[in-house]
Amino acid sequence: IAKLRRLKKQRDNRCVRSTLKGLKEAARDADVNLVLPVLDAVEAYATVGEICDVFRDVFGQWRGIGL
Repeated sequence: IAKLRRLKKQRDNRCVRSTLKGLKEAARDADVNLVLPVLDAVEAYATVGEICDVFRDVFGQWRGIGL
């Protein structure tokens, strides 16, 4: 947890927000390959959780029967 907090404090959060926004826009377009926008976000030090939050926001979250 301490490493994650340090990362979020030291990275360029404006850049992270920008790449996550770009990822969200790309995810909304069914014809776009998402590999490059994900790599942009990773290179900006976006966390896996932040990237997954974008995907959950766009695509929703699968819920099994009875859950």
